[in-house]
Amino acid sequence: MKKFIISIITIILLVIICLFTYEFYILPKKDSHQTDISNVVQNTAETNQDNIVVETPKKEDTKITMSVIGDIMCHNSQYIDAFDGNTYDFSYVFEDIKNYINSADIAVGNLETTFAGAKKGYSNYPRFNTPEQLAQGLKDFGIDVVSTANNHSMDTNYEGIVSTLNYLDEAGISHTGTARSIEEQKTVLVKDVNGIKIAFLSFTYGTNGIPVKSEYTYSVNLISDDFILEQLKLAKEQKPDLICVSMHWGIEYQNKQNSEQERLANLLFTNGADIILGSHPHVLQPMEKKTITLEDGTTKDCFVIYSLGNFMSGQTKERTRNSIILNIELNKNGETEETTIGEISYVPIYMYKNNSKNKQKYLVMDIENAINRYDSGDHFITSSVYSTLKSELTKIKNTMGDFIK
Repeated sequence: MKKFIISIITIILLVIICLFTYEFYILPKKDSHQTDISNVVQNTAETNQDNIVVETPKKEDTKITMSVIGDIMCHNSQYIDAFDGNTYDFSYVFEDIKNYINSADIAVGNLETTFAGAKKGYSNYPRFNTPEQLAQGLKDFGIDVVSTANNHSMDTNYEGIVSTLNYLDEAGISHTGTARSIEEQKTVLVKDVNGIKIAFLSFTYGTNGIPVKSEYTYSVNLISDDFILEQLKLAKEQKPDLICVSMHWGIEYQNKQNSEQERLANLLFTNGADIILGSHPHVLQPMEKKTITLEDGTTKDCFVIYSLGNFMSGQTKERTRNSIILNIELNKNGETEETTIGEISYVPIYMYKNNSKNKQKYLVMDIENAINRYDSGDHFITSSVYSTLKSELTKIKNTMGDFIK
């Protein structure tokens, strides 16, 4: 019995010793081992974090093309020609040159008529009211923005301005130069074109003597130095990459700009404008890219075309039927975010009227393409028209000169 008790006590002591050893020697070593592993993992993570070189993705450069057309007019001969018995369809007029506009990143024109609606009665010069279907026709053609400040803005009075802008909104064409409220006049049109922000402004010398009523002074942007500076300030507050200004100025049918156009161009450039698109003379006037020195001594490149002439019209005076599609290349540096004006090129065009047809007589024609087709044996035009196109091409090149690099 005594031996049995001693054996039980011995076993109990051994169990106690084993538990003591496990608690104070084996478990701490295990914890220590886990801590070491944890520290190794943590230290490794810290080392990896320190050694990893995070590369900021390089910002890509951006290049876009802005295509510009001249005066979009519509005489009665044009809208009569476009009536198909049910509606007014102008699409055929653009058929020969639509690819140039559709392929542009943004396309701009000068709308020199009003859309006051059928109830007002469609009308010809001197007070234009054009079938509103032209708005959708221009949108389908590819026009994104139109200037609406010109000497025909008030042809159908203030109500015509409101109606015109409403129809443009309905067609999805942005506009600048006339307004339905003071708030709209103070809201600068800014278009983000693939990451390049362009602010658009527009001004006209007058409204053909039709008064702008005192309660609607905001409705037409009339040229004055102070007002131009106010509008440029509003545009700069939007922090655009470029400011593009449409100017309805100059003297009709003159092939060269006058001193007032040059003065206004300098005023615009030195106060924030980068591109000036001229209209009103109904004929082409020269273009130039120039370097401007600002008040702080810095310089910038600017571009002006003093007149784009007529894009579409029923006019027949000398040089009023030739024009260009102007292409302005704009480049934005991805790193510096500086936007500059690149190559300036153009496509010579001609407002052709085919008098051998009863309907759809008008066509804005790609001059060089037509000449090349004729030279290759495709006599789709007469020899007389061919000669006219060659003569008009020479006049265009004499006025516009070479492409600008």
